Amino acid sequence: MTRNLRMIGTTSEDGNCPTLYEDVDSGDIVVQGYALTEPDDLAQLRDVLDGESFVVVPRELITRFAPKE
Repeated sequence: MTRNLRMIGTTSEDGNCPTLYEDVDSGDIVVQGYALTEPDDLAQLRDVLDGESFVVVPRELITRFAPKE
């Protein structure tokens, strides 16, 4: 399924990640950021399904741009 993405915003000064996007059709949020890969961090996560991955998101990005609805 191809998504129709709209950039919501970024806290990056130079156009790199992190960035938030919205799927215009479903309202889902897509996050661009650095992957969480540290084994000790991953070991703390629960109920991880096949195909799921984790991205570190700075608090400022969420508080500035996340939908308030």
